Amino acid sequence: MPNPHSATPARTAVIVGRWQLFHKGHETLLQAALACAEQVVVVIGSSFRSRNVRNPFNTEERQAMIAATLSQHDLARVKFLPVRDYFDDQRWNAAVRAGVGQLTGEQGDIKLVGYKKDHTSYYLDHFPTWASHAVAQEHDIDATALRNVFFEGTDPDARLAVLAPHVHPKVLAYLQSWARLPAYAQRVVEHQTVLQYRKKWSADVYLTADAVLVASEHVLLIRRGGDVGHGQWALPGGFVDKGERFYTAALRELHEETGFKALDSTMRQALKSSHVFDHPLRSARGRLITHAFHFDLGHIRLPEIKGADDALEAKWVPLADLPKMEDQLFEDHAAILDRFVGVYH
Repeated sequence: MPNPHSATPARTAVIVGRWQLFHKGHETLLQAALACAEQVVVVIGSSFRSRNVRNPFNTEERQAMIAATLSQHDLARVKFLPVRDYFDDQRWNAAVRAGVGQLTGEQGDIKLVGYKKDHTSYYLDHFPTWASHAVAQEHDIDATALRNVFFEGTDPDARLAVLAPHVHPKVLAYLQSWARLPAYAQRVVEHQTVLQYRKKWSADVYLTADAVLVASEHVLLIRRGGDVGHGQWALPGGFVDKGERFYTAALRELHEETGFKALDSTMRQALKSSHVFDHPLRSARGRLITHAFHFDLGHIRLPEIKGADDALEAKWVPLADLPKMEDQLFEDHAAILDRFVGVYH
């Protein structure tokens, strides 16, 4: 078992985060990793997924912010490893280990650099074969609070003035430029909508149901209206009504959002499996637990459908097209689809 407090220089150091957004606390972690190893792998979590209020920046944008804080010499020692949210710790751990191995050729001489901030740092205990390198937390900074300032402030100058002490000057300049993009305006609207949503829906847990309907190697998706996930592709689904079963709710939402309806006997025969998705961070809106049902109608002519209710559009999407749509899929719907029909490669 490696000494968790070993000061021996390592060939490779690894730091893990979502880096949403990259602040001086993160910078301290990166510099500590550079100081204790020849090369550093920066794992960028929550990669390949659609934007939301918790994950407003895509992988390339986060990588650009991190790289902007480094000298050319240090940047040459850093490798970036995007890792998706599998909502499965074992699968995520395996992806990190495999990715680090592919990038560096290392399996043993690795230090995992980090500090235990709160319950979200539990991953630091999941790599027992790697040496651990604890870093003192020099900056008491909360990325969520910084995002709130960035998306809630009405005065651009005041917003940047508040952020300035907590981020590298080049990150601040990056954020100033990024705020001129359409993605920023969309996140501001979504941020305000989610705040109002949480005020209105204040229970600890809410229950939803989703339908994964497959026919002739296609899956039925809807394009979301509204301000949360606007324009993103999603499974037909929604909240379970009082006194309603999950299965019934899934079929009701399927009909309301796509117009699809079949005999009960047909749907019972088409039902292949179901699964509960209850990861605490699966939705940026709050604690939503969903029960998804996988139906396969077999090789038939694709039924006519039409987006309705709060869906802008309904569409039969070839299963083979799902991998390239991953960053367009709402919340954890890529993970749900992967469970039943495969998305990740």
